[in-house]
Amino acid sequence: MKFLLPLLLLPLLAFSQPPIECDLLITNGRIVDGTGNGWYRGSIAIHQGRIQAIYRTSPNNTVSPTIRAKQIIDAKQLIVAPGFIDVHTHLEGDEIKDPEAKNFIYDGVTTCITGNCGSSNVLVANYLRWVDSLQTSINIGTLIGHNDVRKAVLGRANRDATSPELQRMESLVETAMREGAVGLSTGLIYIPGTYSKTPEIVALAKQAAKAGGVYATHMRDEGDSVTQAIEEALTIGREAGLPVEISHFKLSGQQNWGRSKQTLALVEQARQQGLEVAIDQYPYTASSTSISTLIPDEILADGQDSIRARLQRPSVRNYVTTSIEKRLKKRGLKHLSYAVIASFSKDSTYNGKSIEEINLMKGNKHKVKNEAEVVMDIVSRGGASAVFHGMGEEDVKRILQYPFNMIASDASIRVLNAGVPHPRGYGTNARVLAKYVREEKVIPLEEAIRRMTSLPAQQFRIESRGLLLPGYYADIVIFDESKVQDLSTFDKPHAYTVGFDYVLVNGQITVDKGIHTGKRAGKALYGPGTVSKN
Repeated sequence: MKFLLPLLLLPLLAFSQPPIECDLLITNGRIVDGTGNGWYRGSIAIHQGRIQAIYRTSPNNTVSPTIRAKQIIDAKQLIVAPGFIDVHTHLEGDEIKDPEAKNFIYDGVTTCITGNCGSSNVLVANYLRWVDSLQTSINIGTLIGHNDVRKAVLGRANRDATSPELQRMESLVETAMREGAVGLSTGLIYIPGTYSKTPEIVALAKQAAKAGGVYATHMRDEGDSVTQAIEEALTIGREAGLPVEISHFKLSGQQNWGRSKQTLALVEQARQQGLEVAIDQYPYTASSTSISTLIPDEILADGQDSIRARLQRPSVRNYVTTSIEKRLKKRGLKHLSYAVIASFSKDSTYNGKSIEEINLMKGNKHKVKNEAEVVMDIVSRGGASAVFHGMGEEDVKRILQYPFNMIASDASIRVLNAGVPHPRGYGTNARVLAKYVREEKVIPLEEAIRRMTSLPAQQFRIESRGLLLPGYYADIVIFDESKVQDLSTFDKPHAYTVGFDYVLVNGQITVDKGIHTGKRAGKALYGPGTVSKN
């Protein structure tokens, strides 16, 4: 049965709109269209997964019986905005754990870009076809990861690529871009990316540039040498001729707090010089990555057997201990209290505890040497993910105010009650809207939504998404800005965001009155250089 609704007229049109039929009509909303402009009252007609028309209305408009809608959502003066686009995620392998991607959907995210930090599926065509066959609740695009490209050719070797090896890597990147990758990513603190030099990355980035892709980088350093790392990223963008995306922009270590004035200035200077560079950020003062980042890079070369063998040598263990002691001294800390295990498959009792706490739990002396032994033991047994507390709140706010900064979670699909992960995997967008928009007024609502929608769509060349416009895909969130709230904390991370009343993905209602409907209408997204999707 179809509902007969009166026509909502655009005030600027002097003629009547012809009658239309649509699948879904969103009425009485305050539309924040993703441009950064202020909200306006209106209604949105959706047909066959796309926005058919947008009708700007006044509070007292009445409707003529010329729109036939199969379904109606009364937005009741709630905010109606484009679905959020998270450009920095790590989905690989976790999609199948929860294809409904509830941690993202409940946080308003309708599109994720994976393959970040140099880690991706190298066979991009196969991956994207698999995404479509799996039918997730979110749209998914992918970068091609430098680390996995390098592993495919050199393994984990700590050396430069030969000319033939570099050509093979270039070919892999070229193929990935033709198959649908949106760009090249690097993770230059991770093995084996850390062993590569700038010219190698430039050569691979040129292949991404030919296909209209972006260069997204987890830089070599986000602490003491952060400015040098930024300069390398900018150099790669200039020499390869493509846009640059600096991932999870931050300052690590108490000794670096306040340097965001300097690092943001470098980014802005590059933009003024003509380089298309942007950044992304998660709004927390803690990061999350592998505990192995506490171990010097050269110890982590080759495979797990080699790492384990090295860590059995007394000289190497002394070297690692000295390295950790120096790291703590720079931070002005006496113990590894800032490093907290998120997930250790070999012993779940470690989860949620700092290295300092684990050391004491094992009955060891309260000394850094013993804490270093704990780290080496964990790495020898396969490693663990960890949360690292070490960023300043003032830097977080200053970076958040930068206009070419996107909101991104740096997270994967979460499984409830698995480990003690970083809360960013559940509440990144809601935290921005609740803490930094509503409570602290660091940025306005419309600007926050622009950072979550049209800016990432532009930077990553995501077509027909990120704005509320006729013809665009109907990825839409509807929420009360006074109620949306992240509930995930570091102590109790497994909690979904509340306050997003409706979430639509490709026109399908995926969250209805705050409850996931089970709809899995997401699609694989292909980059601008795609030759064929078959």
